[in-house]
Amino acid sequence: MIDTESLVRPHIQDMPSYIPILPFEVLSRQYGLPNDQIIKLDANENPYGALPQVSEALAKLSYAHIYPDPESRELREALAQFHNLPQENILIGAGADEMIDLLMRLLIDPGETIIDCPPTFGMYTFDADLNRANVISIPRLPDFSLDFDAIVEAVETHKPKIIFLATPNNPDGNLPQSSQIDRLLELPLIVVLDEAYIEFAPKGFSRIKEVPSNDNLVILRTFSKWAGLAGLRVGYGVLPSQMMPHLWKIKQPYNISVAASTAALVSLANLSELHVVGSKIIAERERLYTQLNEIPWLQPYPSRANFILCKVINKKAIQVKEQLANKGIFIRHFNKPGLEDHIRISVGRAEHTDILITTLGLME
Repeated sequence: MIDTESLVRPHIQDMPSYIPILPFEVLSRQYGLPNDQIIKLDANENPYGALPQVSEALAKLSYAHIYPDPESRELREALAQFHNLPQENILIGAGADEMIDLLMRLLIDPGETIIDCPPTFGMYTFDADLNRANVISIPRLPDFSLDFDAIVEAVETHKPKIIFLATPNNPDGNLPQSSQIDRLLELPLIVVLDEAYIEFAPKGFSRIKEVPSNDNLVILRTFSKWAGLAGLRVGYGVLPSQMMPHLWKIKQPYNISVAASTAALVSLANLSELHVVGSKIIAERERLYTQLNEIPWLQPYPSRANFILCKVINKKAIQVKEQLANKGIFIRHFNKPGLEDHIRISVGRAEHTDILITTLGLME
């Protein structure tokens, strides 16, 4: 008899598990609520969903029985036109998550170093652990801004290959200073800017146009948030030319389904409608922020994303989450250093805000 667990690579045996957010059908079973009675504000999903044109196109999908184009040529061409960038610098992934993993596989040998700035998106450390990277964590300052001096010192001391920065950052919605990014690009490492939420930030903060002129800049994007395609898993990276031949070698050949590719293409063909949806989310974010400020035991942080982080005062944050969940309202609590007394609330529709604020008001 074989002890199969003993065959598992030791570093994977020691890895902590990533705790994902649960979908509607699982929450429905756990809490005994029908889907239409669940207000899901825990995963930064687009509350309006995919555009109607996307649903129509998926219903008419002609070639689901044929393998997709391994180079996603049509989608890369559309993105190149959208961003006015060379198609040759664009790689499509199953969400930005796959791009993070591919970068680790491409650049990191076991024991080599990356920089992470927590609290932030958990997939950076997850993929670092998976690829046996050494993670140097530079905690953010109390207002969740970057401890830039500590980052520079860590680069000089530990010689990391990559720094991952979510811009805006998840879970607080903060944007780094432009001068800090400029300085980072002068350092001898790859600067990965994860712009998953950039469509909800003011114009001019994205660095995507600068990739062709910077050999150490990588931009990650996703269709999950602004286009409402989280369930279809489609994102992309814009990367330096020298990386691209090697990324093509290690990418899974058919990593993007024909459904995901079709949905992304249709979304790009209807940008004006996506902009309308994005404007609604931004306006609702500002209304939600104003109303959360009126809850005396919450301290919301200004956000440039589609969520708002709040410090919970004189209450236990986890209990707030559980009380809301029992009423069918799901938000996020992170059991991580610096966030134990915080909750994160995704921006929903106006009616979601109204129900949430009323419920929070009754909890005083």
